[in-house]
Amino acid sequence: MSVKLLKIINKIFPLPKHPFNMQNDGEMTYAMWQYTKGEETIKFYLAYTDITDMFRDKDVLDIGCGAGGKSLYYLSCGAKTVTGIDVVERYKEESESLARELNLEGFRFVCGDAAKTSFDDNSFDTIIMNDAMEHVNDPAAVLEEVYRILKPGGRLYVNFPPYNHPYGAHLSDVIGMPWVHVFFGDKTLIKAYKDLVKDKPDGDQRIKFRISTNEKGEEYFSYINKMSISRFNRLINESKLSVKYYSEVPLRGFLKAFCRNKYLKEYAVKMVVGVLEKDA
Repeated sequence: MSVKLLKIINKIFPLPKHPFNMQNDGEMTYAMWQYTKGEETIKFYLAYTDITDMFRDKDVLDIGCGAGGKSLYYLSCGAKTVTGIDVVERYKEESESLARELNLEGFRFVCGDAAKTSFDDNSFDTIIMNDAMEHVNDPAAVLEEVYRILKPGGRLYVNFPPYNHPYGAHLSDVIGMPWVHVFFGDKTLIKAYKDLVKDKPDGDQRIKFRISTNEKGEEYFSYINKMSISRFNRLINESKLSVKYYSEVPLRGFLKAFCRNKYLKEYAVKMVVGVLEKDA
């Protein structure tokens, strides 16, 4: 009954533009969509720094690079090299194809876990985690690894929407209802999502990407860790990295008052933004 109710309510809300659907419709590949959105992935840092300081002549690591489009945007900003890392193996071909199309050199894709990389100590000047902190399995381990592979004086740029953001469940490719994960439990969401994508040409791929089965045989959303603002603050305070800049961007200007409350801001903040540095 709850699945049926969710699907009825969902019909009221238009779907946001989503790259998976745009790719299916032949409008734009996921990789190219990422590239066109590259500037948006860094806009929240520009109150503190600038593009030159972030990228010019620097070795950059893009954690959770997806199909590599945003990595290639960073390369176009003057980076010496950009390495993209993601757990989805098929993105390697997509990212490298776009690099050839754009005639950009200095990019490589690595399929792997950002918590356990093979990079040498002190490898990168800049590490960026755009919409990735909420997806990694072990955020604390990722921050430890970031500290190891950053050069002294290097910076981590991180931004993510908290889980209780209107679309914090990251299901907006087929579910347009805001805060759907607040009103419905995971079991209902999983059943509804599987039903809504089953007839799409990449439906099986989407399900595999988002849903796994645990040791008890129970399905769960494995692609997201439900990162909250409070949890993120505990993580960065416990890390070895120094916080140089921190911001919580409200969904709308009139919600600033809600963002001063530690409970309400979990629902009223659009983006959490941080710049962390490894001491020189």
